[in-house]
Amino acid sequence: MTKESANKAGQGLFVTMEGIDGSGKSTQLGMLAENLRSRDLDICVTREPGGTEIGECLREIILHNAQSVCDNAELLLLFAARAQHIAQVIQPALQEGRWVLCDRFTDATFAYQGGGRGIQLSIIEKLESMVQGDFRPDCTLLLDVPAETSAERTSGRGNSHDRIEMLDLVFKQRVRQTYLDRQLVEPTRIFLIDGLASIASVQEEICRIVNVLDSRLPDDG
Repeated sequence: MTKESANKAGQGLFVTMEGIDGSGKSTQLGMLAENLRSRDLDICVTREPGGTEIGECLREIILHNAQSVCDNAELLLLFAARAQHIAQVIQPALQEGRWVLCDRFTDATFAYQGGGRGIQLSIIEKLESMVQGDFRPDCTLLLDVPAETSAERTSGRGNSHDRIEMLDLVFKQRVRQTYLDRQLVEPTRIFLIDGLASIASVQEEICRIVNVLDSRLPDDG
């Protein structure tokens, strides 16, 4: 099948990019978007928290509010932003046959709020069920780097750190481990990628995975 026929058949794919801060996910997501656009695919690039006017307002509160946001409030704000994001951006784009590339999604909530903050995973699962039902990404690309690498890379960002990026090394290690644990449970959805490889090598592996997924889409008619 061609990439064009996938869109005509209304077969959009939902691809998420995950990883701890400094893993290179945002750079790789932008490169993947350009790669897919070069094949005449209709791409929607978005992010979490954010992606909508409401979501971006909540993002500012979550990441940059000078007042400390308690852990439970942070969790609820994330799912509030996600509910709006799914309803207003993600699902409509997929229904139009567009590919949706999202910088972070619910796996990040399990990793950061569950693994990092220590919120019970069962609570996150209940919110996930309420907000998403059975809705999940078709593919999640997990860029893995050690917590030490994350700290080194993010330290070069000057004063642009958000509240999450400034958390300590032990926190980052817990987040990374939770990501890895989730990949072991869902290896057919979450693809583990070595974030220490060169930018070109990482992108090559990402494109290989996405091409395999695209080849499995049903032909139109």
